[in-house]
Order: sequence, then structure tokens, then C-alpha cells
Amino acid sequence: MNIKIQSVHFNTDSKLEEHIEQKVGKLIERNEDVISANVTLRLDKNQVQENKVAEIRIEIPGNDIYARKQSKSFEEATDVAIEAVRRQLKKFKEKRRDGKKR
Repeated sequence: MNIKIQSVHFNTDSKLEEHIEQKVGKLIERNEDVISANVTLRLDKNQVQENKVAEIRIEIPGNDIYARKQSKSFEEATDVAIEAVRRQLKKFKEKRRDGKKR
């Protein structure tokens, strides 16, 4: 499975990349519809402490699922965004399953 991690204007360390690959990989394993996953990390220029932003885009046939979350650490922002994507994937599966029953 293709997981692409981008960091805007900074370099990620290997520990952060491993964390993201593990979490997103686990999500993808359970969803056979996923074609690819893109994770973008950036620092928001706000002067607040919660300036780490994680954006996750999951490509599925006929649609994309997207979540953008902001937190005080990239790990936390990624975890919250993955949870949002997980809920969206669940809804997608339920709609598809209900459509096949009719």
C-alpha cells in the first residue's frame, strides 16, 4: 500500500514517520477499498501552542476521504485525524453495503 508522507518547510524524524506509517497502515489493512494515503504535516504560523497540523487524504474508488486536525504535537494531530478518517470510512462502507441490499 502506498503511504506518502510530506512535511512542509521542515524535515520529519524517523520516529514520527514510523508512527504515522504504523497508524495509517493499520487503518488501510482493514479497508480493502483504499487505493493510497497521503499525509501532509505543517506548522501553522499562529503563535499558539497548538500549531501542528496533520492532513490525511485517503483515496478510495470514486471518492476521497479527508481530515485536517490541529494539535500541540504531530503525533496527536495525526491520531485525531486518523480517527476522523476511520469514522468516514465506516460511513462509506455502511452506505455501500446498504446500497447493495436494495
